[in-house]
Amino acid sequence: QVQLVESGGGLVQPGGSLRLSCAASRIIFSIYAMGWYRQAPGKERELVASITQNGNTNYKDSVKGRFTISEDNAKNTLWLQMNNLKPEDTAVYYCNAEAYGISHWGQGTQVTVSS
Repeated sequence: QVQLVESGGGLVQPGGSLRLSCAASRIIFSIYAMGWYRQAPGKERELVASITQNGNTNYKDSVKGRFTISEDNAKNTLWLQMNNLKPEDTAVYYCNAEAYGISHWGQGTQVTVSS
């Protein structure tokens, strides 16, 4: 059974950095498309960054140049490095894995950007 467990969220001041991790069980990155989504209070869940099976990345315009998505195949872990964080980045961040028409989600990790 696929299992995704996020960690690394927390409270950070504007301009600060956080690195989120997603420990992926029973996932082969060359088969699954992986992504990070976020959902702020009262808003719909949105795609922040994604990485395809062959390593191509894509980012939401508002995080380009600040966020970096990457995979560690040896550790079966998906990362999201977030720099120069802004208050509007505050949300619950979710890890997603998709293959064979099935989408899997982690439980989410809270990121709060506030002074």
